Amino acid sequence: MRLPVVREGWPFILGPAVIAGGLWLAGRRRLALPFAAASLASLGFFRDPEREVSALPNAVLAPADGTVTEVVEDADEFVGPAVRVSIFLSPLDVHVNRAPIGGLVVRTVYTPGQFLAAYRPEVGTVNERCAIHLQGETARVTVVQIAGVVARRIVCRVGAGDKVAAGQRFGMIRFGSRTDCYMPKGTEVRVSPADRVIAGVTVIGEMRA
Repeated sequence: MRLPVVREGWPFILGPAVIAGGLWLAGRRRLALPFAAASLASLGFFRDPEREVSALPNAVLAPADGTVTEVVEDADEFVGPAVRVSIFLSPLDVHVNRAPIGGLVVRTVYTPGQFLAAYRPEVGTVNERCAIHLQGETARVTVVQIAGVVARRIVCRVGAGDKVAAGQRFGMIRFGSRTDCYMPKGTEVRVSPADRVIAGVTVIGEMRA
């Protein structure tokens, strides 16, 4: 049976738990409480629940849990003229990223940068980030994992040549962050700013056949 926690989270969960247990056994119970709380908080943050992925033709799925902050026309080096949906992830959201479409990973591009607050509009071009270029059957989509103030490590588990299914897990960002999805211009957008979305479940756009 698979435990619903990402493997990157275990050091943050077990480390404080071991310390809390040792202090508790030593009779330092009040001192043990903050470590126990940190372990439980990490367990919540690194949770990775199973999802029933939406299977709709030409659908673009949300690549992250969170709140939509922007829906704007933009341009992407891989997609070309595009519409960008930006999703802000608070520390309370599930931080596992999922592929918005099925297809081939053409390349991933890591860019070092700053660690400004993820809700600021400019973070998509100045913060540390990793772009994943996906070639679907009929169109291209780019997903960008963007680090925030607290998030200092982007985890991307796919590389050029990998094939992914729509809704498949491909990485995560530790603690508060943002995920952008670039869809081809002309895609029918299904979400608006302030909407809550669920990775692999919420349809954020429908591409032209």
